[in-house]
Amino acid sequence: MRHGKKINHLGRKTAHRKAMLANMACSLIEHKRINTTVAKAKALKQFVEPMITKSKQDTTHNRRIVMARLRQKEAVAELFRDVAAKVADRPGGYTRIIKLGNRLGDNADMAMIELVDYNEIYNADKKPKKTTRRSRRGGSKPAAAPVVETKATNEEEE
Repeated sequence: MRHGKKINHLGRKTAHRKAMLANMACSLIEHKRINTTVAKAKALKQFVEPMITKSKQDTTHNRRIVMARLRQKEAVAELFRDVAAKVADRPGGYTRIIKLGNRLGDNADMAMIELVDYNEIYNADKKPKKTTRRSRRGGSKPAAAPVVETKATNEEEE
């Protein structure tokens, strides 16, 4: 039984796995998209999304928490400066995993993980949603009053 085993260990010891995820997260923040295996992409998504959420509030405490996990000062600075500004209005789901097929050498499932707001192809045709609300009840609109044309008097015609 696998009760309480949520973490995919990726065939690595704890220190190696944490270091690898930190390096992959820094690469993702720097390059905005990286190619990796599907299992590593799913693990990276769980690793990096809480840090992006923390970067939306630029406090010293949040910077220290993110710095403890990322371990690279430049990546933390870019996360809080550029990425946080882009995802400020997004309530979650900052990354997207796109499956690419199998790797030639060992037939591993490959995927591309990217930051959603930095993809111009997907975001180019999307328009902001209208925020109008419609009521559920079907209240009828008042009928328009018929337009009555008044005939001009003889004085105006002449």
